Amino acid sequence: MISKKDFIHKDRMIKGISTSGDIKISVVKTTDVVKTARRKHNLSLLNTVLLGRALTATMLMASELKGEERIRMRVEGKGPVGLLVAEANRVGEIRGYVQHPEVELDYTNEQTSLSDGLGVGILTIRKTLYNEAEPRTSSIELVRGNITDDVAYYMVQSEQVPSAVLLDVGLDGQGRITEAGGVLVQRMPDAPEGRIEAMQENLLQFDSISELLASGHYIDDIMEMVMEPGGVKELDRQPVDFFCRCTRKRFVNALAMLGPNDLKEISDEGQELVCHFCNEEYQVSKSEIEELLMQTKAKMN
Repeated sequence: MISKKDFIHKDRMIKGISTSGDIKISVVKTTDVVKTARRKHNLSLLNTVLLGRALTATMLMASELKGEERIRMRVEGKGPVGLLVAEANRVGEIRGYVQHPEVELDYTNEQTSLSDGLGVGILTIRKTLYNEAEPRTSSIELVRGNITDDVAYYMVQSEQVPSAVLLDVGLDGQGRITEAGGVLVQRMPDAPEGRIEAMQENLLQFDSISELLASGHYIDDIMEMVMEPGGVKELDRQPVDFFCRCTRKRFVNALAMLGPNDLKEISDEGQELVCHFCNEEYQVSKSEIEELLMQTKAKMN
């Protein structure tokens, strides 16, 4: 049974605006989200931090969406991690995966940095919005490969919104996740020149988000600390979770979209299908595939 303390401090996102109306802020706690991602994908330390930051970032960016609109981050680099994908929607469902979850860096080499995991690459953001037939997509080259600086650069270059971003996944001496979370601060159109730059400098002086959360500060406290002096008004808050909508039925329906030749090739035996996002496995029997093949042939006659 979850304790009252754990419930009060569970993963959530909070949104606010400065009392002067010139700065927007979103703060999210994603500790359990990142722990779930690590458990489902058996992530190395490297991938725990990189995917954890990406999951946190997509949720922060999704705070600007409506309803079940969603945003997907795809990072493809030439480093050992390869491909990283994170997705979130406005209702607080987050999911993601990496191509090579087991890879690790040589931390005994003093020249090694987190950025070596992704290396040179491209970050692509895709937004699926209401009333738009096609998703909006934009890409940038990775500037650091640490996710945090890349997302901040994306916000300025592609969204053209001066922003300050903090993303953090804390690990203890045994490699266990302590806390995880992030902050996104954005300048409103009527903000005075230099306002967001001053806030960026202020954020550089902050303790890490994981340390603030571990010391008992919650998202409300962090939001107020970031917006000092001047105050902030809360606009919204909601729970967030690692959640995937995949089902066995969806996978069977996807198989039904295959042509008769493709179905015939796999009809000799059952299939084990695995969801990239949550690593859930689904078994589809030989007889089910044969039935799909017959249905597909019948539609063509």
